Amino acid sequence: KGFPMAGHSKWANIQHRKGRQDEKRGKVWTRIIREITVAARTGGGDPAMNPRLRLAIDKAKAANMPADRVKYNVDKASGNLEGVNYDEVRYEGYGIGGAAIIVDCMTDNRVRTVAEVRHAFSKYGGNLGTDGSVAFQFKHCGQFVFAPGTSEDQVMELALEAGAEDVLTDDEGAVEVLCAPPDFEAVQAALEAAGLKPEVAEVTMRAENTVALEGEDAERMQKLLDVLEDLDDTQAVFHNAEMPA
Repeated sequence: KGFPMAGHSKWANIQHRKGRQDEKRGKVWTRIIREITVAARTGGGDPAMNPRLRLAIDKAKAANMPADRVKYNVDKASGNLEGVNYDEVRYEGYGIGGAAIIVDCMTDNRVRTVAEVRHAFSKYGGNLGTDGSVAFQFKHCGQFVFAPGTSEDQVMELALEAGAEDVLTDDEGAVEVLCAPPDFEAVQAALEAAGLKPEVAEVTMRAENTVALEGEDAERMQKLLDVLEDLDDTQAVFHNAEMPA
């Protein structure tokens, strides 16, 4: 059997995060377009040959982006149209109570981006660290989370057969599946073929250990995360804080 999560509830934290993301729909499209742009530029414009582009297009569909808009951005990035060049850059730092934070950005101006990220950290009680200062506390992996009440046995059997590395259950009965990034699509296909719909399905940086924050500390941490999330160049923010939902 999988091991229980450290701390209280992975599930509550995920629901909380999804709720906050849903409030930021406009920004979601912008991020997806950047992801499509970089994926197509680095791996070519044919989704059949480019797993990263396939995932980005899946995200676009899930966010109800029109197909012609997706195609336009793929064409633009794969050289058929003139476009902006984005660099991918990762910043690492510390939030409240020493919680670890990773901020993944795509930018056409690194000088501007690092200044904005550094300012957000220092203004809201964190500090920007050096490369590698916190990344080792996270695992790059595919992650699927199923609502409490999902059959752990069924998920486990399907997921492990499809190449997943681990199946875990949290205190509330949510079931989490972890896999290596290259196995993400195979595991996703196996779960969906069985009619199992995850609440979360993504390739992510997953915290190996969490830092519990309560009360004012949790509020301050959430503020810092919100400000980092809202920066124009931010694609994703990962952290290891557990906060009451």
